[in-house]
Amino acid sequence: MLGRGVWSSLRQGLSRGLSRKVGGWASGEGRKMDIAGIYPPVTTPFTAIAEVDYGKLEENLHKLGSFPFRGFVVQGSNGEFPFLTSIERLEVVSRVRQAMPKDKLLLAGSGCESTQATVEMTVSMAQVGADAAIVVTPCFYRGRMSSAALIHHYTKVADLSPIPVVLYSVPANTGLDLPVDAVVTLSQHPNIVGIKDSGGDVTRMGLIVHKTGRQDFQVLAGSAGFLLASYAVGAVGGVCALANVLGAQVCQLERLCLTGQWEDAQKLQHRLIEPNTASDGVPQFHIGQVKEKSQGGMPVKSQAVLFRATLESEAGRKM
Repeated sequence: MLGRGVWSSLRQGLSRGLSRKVGGWASGEGRKMDIAGIYPPVTTPFTAIAEVDYGKLEENLHKLGSFPFRGFVVQGSNGEFPFLTSIERLEVVSRVRQAMPKDKLLLAGSGCESTQATVEMTVSMAQVGADAAIVVTPCFYRGRMSSAALIHHYTKVADLSPIPVVLYSVPANTGLDLPVDAVVTLSQHPNIVGIKDSGGDVTRMGLIVHKTGRQDFQVLAGSAGFLLASYAVGAVGGVCALANVLGAQVCQLERLCLTGQWEDAQKLQHRLIEPNTASDGVPQFHIGQVKEKSQGGMPVKSQAVLFRATLESEAGRKM
């Protein structure tokens, strides 16, 4: 729970904006932060009246903490951050930081539509415990989001962020792919450490790995569905929604890839494809957590109808 003094400080920072860089590079001198590994993008449980269920969120973290994840991602697509207020977004980061194992990394989604708002959210998330920020592409004016515009946006955020920045490209949700040339340019920034690429284009991911090879820059796959292929072209891990319900298996696939057991890795990848594709969006992952006896909770109201319909469908199959 955020203390009253912290909230007062955050509100002041959010209201007045930032006029100077806060802090230094979180990675210090030398190499950038190493983000290699598997991360579940934590879902946000809601009550029946669409309030964040912080108790269930903390229960989920305690259960997920038993797996050998490198860390956790909060406020990603599966965290339904567009439906949360700024205060809720920060409270979720704070609660997760307190509930998760201390040796894990916390990557927090701080993306907003404007550069200034993204900077302010990033700084605030750092203050409540985020180790790094995952910043999604602004997309409302996607027709104006040229490589130059995106480079300017991310450079400004990284310049002012007190924690490392991870680029986030998720075209299925934004309708916008972060261009490879922009990624290559941004990889040279000392405070930009990598990219989470959820587009599923393994050729593109391999090209990014190749073109950023001289930079200290890492690529994370955005789904368990193409995790093996991503490792094969040089990715170093993944932010995999399936890890919320099949954490042991996703971590096993990581180990097989890292130790060169490609035949066994291929067999496991094949077994994971069906459950991964069956998880059709956020409501399905809430259902998956319910099945695995995690506290999935309700999705927000805009997705609750689909959630209930899917539950009824699942129940019908068992009859």
